Amino acid sequence: MDSWDIPTLDIEPRHPQVLRSDDEARVVVVSLPAGEALDEHQVHERAYVTVAAGEVEFEHAGGTEAAGPGFLAHFDPNERHEVRAKSDSRLILFLAPWPGEGHPSRR
Repeated sequence: MDSWDIPTLDIEPRHPQVLRSDDEARVVVVSLPAGEALDEHQVHERAYVTVAAGEVEFEHAGGTEAAGPGFLAHFDPNERHEVRAKSDSRLILFLAPWPGEGHPSRR
């Protein structure tokens, strides 16, 4: 078993930490300081984003949604979205399958 205590990990802002990566999925933790954002982007995989700490806002084609600890969002491959931190926040990203169809590493 692999395990991580997300609140105690030493994660620097703008330096995501990959916790695990294999053919099935990649798990990444992101520290997002208040006022900063993961600007509009998309990934090649399905993206599941869990708010582990803090308050964020998700902006997507369907609108804007406020989220706090325990919130889970799912994005289809290539679905555009943005995440803005309202307070110092920590996010867990699950990307699957890894790498997704069209990812540069699959060329």
